[in-house]
Amino acid sequence: MTQTAPIRLYMSMSLDGFIAGPDDRPGQELGRGGGRLFDWLDDRLGPGINGQVYSEALATGAVISGRRTFELAGRWQGDHHDGVPINVLTHHVDDGDVAPGSARFYTDVLACAADARAAAGDRAVMVHGAGAAQSLLRAGQLDELELHVVPVLLGGGRPLFDSAAGERVELELVRSLEGREATHLRYRVHH
Repeated sequence: MTQTAPIRLYMSMSLDGFIAGPDDRPGQELGRGGGRLFDWLDDRLGPGINGQVYSEALATGAVISGRRTFELAGRWQGDHHDGVPINVLTHHVDDGDVAPGSARFYTDVLACAADARAAAGDRAVMVHGAGAAQSLLRAGQLDELELHVVPVLLGGGRPLFDSAAGERVELELVRSLEGREATHLRYRVHH
């Protein structure tokens, strides 16, 4: 059930389902060849479809990120966009580890989702990271998937969804936009 602020995964992925190439790590955050997944962002400031999709993403009112994504992104220096709250899902928080800027650590998925929805008001909540998306989906808190499908087969890397993650989930296509270098698909999750 979608509530006031939908929680929406925003993810670029290859046609074979990878969100990063092989060997993603600090210094090579997108893995080998994974930068190809973001070529569509070259048009992000233009008037076309890619610009529209990018503008919508930046109009979100809060961010939920997985800890791995947060760290690989350099913690976004505490500001993902426009000072919106960054809620970071993690399995544990080390003593003395203080998240920068508007970021805050959560070990409870439901509390993370509730706080993000409250902070976002009537705007969407942006989700980053496969682990965060999977945790939110299992908890019944992921409302939509905005997938930027890039016409490339990476052949390996980090998959968006782990096939061992659980049960079947029904999706409803609610929007399809064809941009340069990506097809933008939005699905509603049926819980």
